[in-house]
Amino acid sequence: MVPIEDKAVDLHSEDDETPLRSSDSPFSSSHSQQHMRKIHVFDTSSHVTSLVDVPTYTISPKRLRNRALMSLYIVLIKAKINVLLPFGPLAILLHYVTGKHGWVFFFSLLGITPLAERLGYATEQLAFYTGPTVGGLLNATFGNATEMIISIYALKQGMIRVVQQSLLGSILSNMLLVLGCAFFTGGIVHYNKIQIFDKAAAVVNSGLLLMAVMGLMFPAVLHFTHTEVHFGKSELSLSRFSSCIMLIAYASYLFFQLKSQQNFYRPAPVEEEGDHKEEDSDEDEVPEITQWEAIGWLAVLTLWVSVISGYLVDAIQGASDSWNMPVAFISVILLPIVGNAAEHASAIMFAMKDKLDITLGVAIGSSTQISMFVIPFCVVVGWFMGKPMDLNFQLFETATLFITVLVVAFMLQEGTANYFKGLMLILCYLIVAASFFVHVDPPKSDD
Repeated sequence: MVPIEDKAVDLHSEDDETPLRSSDSPFSSSHSQQHMRKIHVFDTSSHVTSLVDVPTYTISPKRLRNRALMSLYIVLIKAKINVLLPFGPLAILLHYVTGKHGWVFFFSLLGITPLAERLGYATEQLAFYTGPTVGGLLNATFGNATEMIISIYALKQGMIRVVQQSLLGSILSNMLLVLGCAFFTGGIVHYNKIQIFDKAAAVVNSGLLLMAVMGLMFPAVLHFTHTEVHFGKSELSLSRFSSCIMLIAYASYLFFQLKSQQNFYRPAPVEEEGDHKEEDSDEDEVPEITQWEAIGWLAVLTLWVSVISGYLVDAIQGASDSWNMPVAFISVILLPIVGNAAEHASAIMFAMKDKLDITLGVAIGSSTQISMFVIPFCVVVGWFMGKPMDLNFQLFETATLFITVLVVAFMLQEGTANYFKGLMLILCYLIVAASFFVHVDPPKSDD
């Protein structure tokens, strides 16, 4: 009779090289994959946790090496977008060898795109272990990590207009381009049905976006009507006060959504095709990397994004001169498209799976967080840095945001989506992009 310890060793020796889920990995066999997935289907979430915790009490050099190789493969090799990763080091090399800002900026954009997508992936993996409540907050926060890092670095360099325009562009990109592409592709895939989503959550987010517009509008109107008590100082004081209020409003919104009214935002279950639904949930809920691996990758990716962001921001002005392109267009259109790569891909994917509530949470939720948290946060950070970062985004940018929020609010009021609504949002974004291509900031003397 074989002792229990020997059985345990034999069992783990079969699964030494098996990740939590690696469907096309070269490091594991199909038999062990099927065995692991059957355990997940028939067991509860506590069993998944026990599977994840296996490496913590059966540590061996071989297992650690295989697990590290598996993690590297899943995060840095498996995804097709990772072919763009070498462009980041190439941008740094060009910065010191040639000094051509146009190429440095272009390759920095290419290099930071997969990093933004991988940040979103690592956050989703970590969300498996933190639960849906904390996971949703982590997904929204790290989904905007690229924009926050770029903004803080630009703020440190005193490039306040780049900070304002890049954050504004992130809101416009999420609300028009990301949501529009999601509605369009979802409507094409499900052309024979009407896609629906929860109107209540959309209305609350629309209200928060209108509140953000109000916070941005008053400093601009106060400045351009020359009705300030102290010219140049009153708008800054009002911006800092309004930013604190907006941060309080966003914290209240999180408490309301995640604690007080969490069932109110949970979509009703749909009873159709139970077998397929079970397979889909199994496919969606199996994590690929462990909890500590996800945390480690978040730290590494965030550090690398911050490094590339420094070279990206430094090359903006030079790229504008060499490409004969306004800085406003680069800040509002090009930078946010890169930062929203993860949101763009995931929103379209969920819309194609007819999960529009998650799509709205990704696109509109990200816009809400940028407008109600990231922008006021940058104002407060600039306050501590001694930088005059304010909420005066100029009249052109503020009017663009106001009209965009109104258009999206009208699109969401029915609680339905189709490809025509998505097409309208995409066309609106093209109008916005063309507007910023011919827009330059007025001289300071004209203020």
